[in-house]
Amino acid sequence: MDDATHDAELLAAWSSGSRSAGDVLIDRYFEVVHRFFRNKVGAEIDDLVQQTFLGCVEARASYRREASFKTFLLAIARNQLFMHYRRTRNRADFSVSSICDLGTSPTGVIARRQEEQLVAQALQRVSLDAQVILELAYWEGLGGTAIAEVLDVPLNTAYSRLQRAKQSLRECLRELAPDEETLMRSLQVVAAAPERGAARVRGTDASDSGCKR
Repeated sequence: MDDATHDAELLAAWSSGSRSAGDVLIDRYFEVVHRFFRNKVGAEIDDLVQQTFLGCVEARASYRREASFKTFLLAIARNQLFMHYRRTRNRADFSVSSICDLGTSPTGVIARRQEEQLVAQALQRVSLDAQVILELAYWEGLGGTAIAEVLDVPLNTAYSRLQRAKQSLRECLRELAPDEETLMRSLQVVAAAPERGAARVRGTDASDSGCKR
């Protein structure tokens, strides 16, 4: 039995009242969902993680068995994130406003080196749309097709948004880097990120907020 089939069966069982099936899915994907939110929200993170898992049960009819459950779950997490900010910042334009603009103090990330910390900070200064796309690509290692599914857009649109987001990130890094050497190391972190996934830049630490001025 492949993972997608197993996940689909667990979701069906959870929807039918099996708490143990739900526990298995939550244990399997908790870190994925928590990682999605931790660089984007503050104290609300636990509630949003919970709402995401409950949302996957409510949206079970839209889950295709051949699809990735991780992608399905991340699409729900993105919707929960945007609904959260629409409730608290109802005029926010996510294609323009960053986490810093929204006045949020995310739980943040732990970065082992200065250049990794700069990347984490820069991610909080690009638009929220761009941050979501970049973290899907860099931290979750999603390809274009999966990103398009999370965003619910055509593949070409996903690719163009990803390229614009990368450019925005590079511009933010140039503003944040104290010198050329650090900038170059930071750009190398970005270039290597899809291969590493979340292996190097991860964790929780509010002191690493990228919104410091």
